[in-house]
Amino acid sequence: MFTSNPFAELTVFLPTSAMQIYIALMIFAVFVGTVADMLHKNSAKYFVLRQKKSQAAATRKLSGGEKASLAIKTLAVEVATAGEFCNVQRRISHLLMFYGFILYLVTTVVMIFGYPTHATPTPAIIPLLWNIGVIMLLIGGYWFFFLLRVNVAKDGQPVFRLVMADLFIVTLLGSVTFAFIWEIVQSTGNLAVTKVVFGFYILFTTMLFGSVRWSKLAHMFFKPVVAFQRRVEEASGASTLPATHNEGS
Repeated sequence: MFTSNPFAELTVFLPTSAMQIYIALMIFAVFVGTVADMLHKNSAKYFVLRQKKSQAAATRKLSGGEKASLAIKTLAVEVATAGEFCNVQRRISHLLMFYGFILYLVTTVVMIFGYPTHATPTPAIIPLLWNIGVIMLLIGGYWFFFLLRVNVAKDGQPVFRLVMADLFIVTLLGSVTFAFIWEIVQSTGNLAVTKVVFGFYILFTTMLFGSVRWSKLAHMFFKPVVAFQRRVEEASGASTLPATHNEGS
């Protein structure tokens, strides 16, 4: 089960192009949602103004090599290792979700576009990586949802009291949970139940990528930019803040 392409089985009740069009629509939804979020929060304007202010306050000009070095450090610390999280549990949970999400997305796209039917056998490693990504998301996501959320762990609120900030984690967990259940049910050969579970999978996945404007998904694009700008300000002498990393939310 874990080494077979679950999307190739969809041809039993869906045309090959259906999921390919769906993926294209989700990419478009993320783009539109991210732009809408930037316009609503004036993020682009804020970054431009902050950059001009930091350039004016800088005590030294950074070379291209120095900026490249800072960009590499940002990718290595804030992106690759979630260095902004001081709490070890939150960092591990975040990394499980981050790398699991990448595996989940990339292998989904590869299977849907590269191996949409059984006519072209899918290399076993691809669905295996898809399942590893799903399991990483389930572990990191449920760990975060039940034990590490700020409103639960620090504010003492009930686990199932949801706020807008929980939109991303709830829809993400819904997507990967039903993806996993769908794969299992599909292997039993029960087409009726498979269709129902697959419907829930598509519902939560659509909510996940269609709610970027209101969820934290767009933060994946903004946080590295902010982290890089902070490093530039610190190195150029424009920052008035201490060069420390605080725990993220």
